[in-house]
Amino acid sequence: MLLEMHCHTAEKSACSSVNAVELIRRVQARGLQGIVLTDHHALWSHDEVRELRSRAGVPEYFLILAAQEVTTADHGDVLVYGATLPIVRGTRLQDIREAWPKAALVLAHAYRKGRRPTDDLLSDPLLDGIEIFSSNHGVAENSRGLADWHRLRFTAIAGTDTHGSQYAGAYPTIFDHPLTDIDELAAELRAGRCRPFFKEIPRSGANAVVTEVTFGTKEGDENRERIIIRTLRDERKWRSTERAETVMAAVAAAGFGAGRYRVPRPIEIDRERMTSIEQGIRGKSLFDKICAADRNDGRRYLELAGRWLGRLHRAALAVTPPQQFAEREPARLAHYLSRFEAINHRHSERARQIARAVAAAERELVGSDGFVQGHGDYHPKNVMIGQDRQEDRSTLFVAAIDFSSSLMLPPAFDVGTFLAQYRNQFFGVPGILHDLPETIFLEAYLDEGPPVGDEFLWQVELFRARTNLSIASYLIRVGMGESEDLWRVLVDAEQSLNQVWTSP
Repeated sequence: MLLEMHCHTAEKSACSSVNAVELIRRVQARGLQGIVLTDHHALWSHDEVRELRSRAGVPEYFLILAAQEVTTADHGDVLVYGATLPIVRGTRLQDIREAWPKAALVLAHAYRKGRRPTDDLLSDPLLDGIEIFSSNHGVAENSRGLADWHRLRFTAIAGTDTHGSQYAGAYPTIFDHPLTDIDELAAELRAGRCRPFFKEIPRSGANAVVTEVTFGTKEGDENRERIIIRTLRDERKWRSTERAETVMAAVAAAGFGAGRYRVPRPIEIDRERMTSIEQGIRGKSLFDKICAADRNDGRRYLELAGRWLGRLHRAALAVTPPQQFAEREPARLAHYLSRFEAINHRHSERARQIARAVAAAERELVGSDGFVQGHGDYHPKNVMIGQDRQEDRSTLFVAAIDFSSSLMLPPAFDVGTFLAQYRNQFFGVPGILHDLPETIFLEAYLDEGPPVGDEFLWQVELFRARTNLSIASYLIRVGMGESEDLWRVLVDAEQSLNQVWTSP
């Protein structure tokens, strides 16, 4: 059973701007099965609740209960479920427990204003639960509550702490069993048979734990809050993550924070825990969208991807040190080659020749004008296509994710990377490459992006060759070193370099 556990009405709480009937209707429309009115030091009587139900016109199954929020003398604000009389401000928690032994006592908005409750407080035997999710918390504070809950395994609830209609029911709590009155709710809460209602998808890797968290229920356009929590175990990877978050913040500030062209918004960096929190992007990858699209929609998605990159390069941002590309590139090329050499691959010499040619051509670009903050790994699986309102195609948007490889780069780097990856990722679906040629992306980029010179297209081929070498290295890493795909991408790299060598 899904309930709103913390809300305030204009009738009984001076801090609220929403009347009880509107609040009840809003929570019911959001898909919840009940609401607990928790006004400050006030209770709704049975007769008043009966009248509210009649005026609100909600279904009979929708539960309307009354509890209260109490400012205690020793534990701050506490939600009290099951007391039969309003409790005076400043009452000690021990006195509340003694007066109503069967009531459930929950510490409200425990992380508000950056508060960091101690383990002793979170495990206090006088408390039956902790409110870990709340609109009175920031995203980082909700994240901290989630981490403490997983670590200490106390009983937790979510509560929106609603004072207005727009966000009512955003942070519901789910109970394992149906409820009929406040006494049953208190008993179930004290028994720990409830928890915050949210979706948590953990994705663990060798050096990181990445968790996607989605709060609340779907409603209309599914405008639920999403966050990505990334905790690193490796110092080098953490430095890369910090750099990526810094770049994303700069890109968001340059016009990519909302609207048609976006990036995930960084929310918090916790260096002590090596944890970053960023906004989650709702949508599907460009790869998945194109696979499922007709030709017209596929063209539109591909154009959006080209325009996103063009806008990024036109912004001419400079966030990371300009010399990093030249400093890091030799090691990256050597890393690609090392995978061939480690297994004495029969195409090692071809890979070496490609790497040498790429390195020589790149050296000519170092120190030249025109470097911009690039994405560094722009390809169809790092581009997200979403839509804010499902019935309104004008709300379509495109976002890029994963800025861990972002450096100051020649603009052609990102373009060449995308074109090589586009051909590689869709090579097994030749109909797509035929119906949606790469020129769609390139023309959209050139239309939206900065002015380019005559050397731009040969630079694109240079970085297409470089990307194909990295793809070949990856194929070896995943055990596909003898596949036809590896041969194909090496040939593609050589063909691109032929265009570089024959360019004027």
